[in-house]
Amino acid sequence: MRAAPRPAGLVERVRTRMTLEGIEATPGAVAAAVRAEPGAALLGENTLREVTDDLTGQMIGAGPLTPLLADPSVTDVLVNGGHVWVDRGAGGLRLVPGTLGDPAFVRKLAQRLASTAGRRLDDASPFVDVRLPDGTRMHAVLPPVGLGGPYLSLRTFRRTAFTLDELVACGTVDPGAAQLLKAVVKARLPYLVTGGTGTGKTTVLASLLSTVPVTERLVVVEDAAELRPVHPHVVSLQARLANVEGAGIVSLRDLVRQALRMRPDRLVVGECRGAEIVEMLGALNTGHEGGAATLHANSPADVPARLETLGLMGGVPRAALHSMIASALRVVLHLHRERDGHRRLTEVCVISLDPQRRTAGVVTAWRGGEGPGPGAAELDELFERRGVEPPRPDGRWRYTAGKGWS
Repeated sequence: MRAAPRPAGLVERVRTRMTLEGIEATPGAVAAAVRAEPGAALLGENTLREVTDDLTGQMIGAGPLTPLLADPSVTDVLVNGGHVWVDRGAGGLRLVPGTLGDPAFVRKLAQRLASTAGRRLDDASPFVDVRLPDGTRMHAVLPPVGLGGPYLSLRTFRRTAFTLDELVACGTVDPGAAQLLKAVVKARLPYLVTGGTGTGKTTVLASLLSTVPVTERLVVVEDAAELRPVHPHVVSLQARLANVEGAGIVSLRDLVRQALRMRPDRLVVGECRGAEIVEMLGALNTGHEGGAATLHANSPADVPARLETLGLMGGVPRAALHSMIASALRVVLHLHRERDGHRRLTEVCVISLDPQRRTAGVVTAWRGGEGPGPGAAELDELFERRGVEPPRPDGRWRYTAGKGWS
């Protein structure tokens, strides 16, 4: 049986009435509001169900995108106008059959999602970057800035961190490299997790933080709270953007300073992307061992240049910054996303120093598929200085005192 024609403006009238009367948008309330409309009794059950579903999708959660965001295999949901693409890791982006709706529907959905995070999205402010109440990160751009839009980019939120064993099982971390990572955490060596966008930096960092002894206190500073390590003592601080009047901003740099007053055993910055790197390096130079951060970099060799750029944003001269890096950071864990969509830890590197104890470059200690690199002996020495026996990955290579891995 075909549904009866939908009365013009029915969805808009119900939405407006619920808003004006302050009715909480629950599925039951939406259904009751639709049936309370004049002439609703003349509509068929199919039409009433369609109208109710449309309104529920527009007023509650992420609407039609909710099943995709709830799918544990989905990492990203991208909306181009009315077309939806999803990323499930292996295989890369895939187009979802059908359309989300017309541009007007997508615009309203984006605006409602932005409003749940207290942000404005309209012609005067045509783009927004927010964290939704469920932890999902959303970036949205409206036309005419976004030609052919609206465009939505949603990064899903995993509530439970992967264990290191799970990362090994799915191929992200090589079994031999996993032994190195455990040793890095145990030795309290400060480290950076680097890679491009979507390579799994936050995932790997959360897994490593989950291996920190339960007697230690983790203070985590982030732009958007994504790190959820399985650890009993985690203090999370989240930056805050300015409100519509331009006031109330709390930057990562502010939070790193506050974190130092909170007795951290390990200070973690979710992603260094600005002048906060100066406070981070300063903290690691003042007895806060075992700190960690993520950093965007195309390769380990690019890390010093990226740190220079961020340091200059904080007003620190190049020479002084390299001295800070030499004293604060020693290990780089680099991730790469392959063309088939798989994310892999490809290199474990050491930041080497020159005779004046300034940064001389980044040297590979381990590379996937090749085993130990030229920096292996230096990494072994760092472990031994911290009283940690260098790892001996079974079946791969053996450690010989004074000679490194072989």
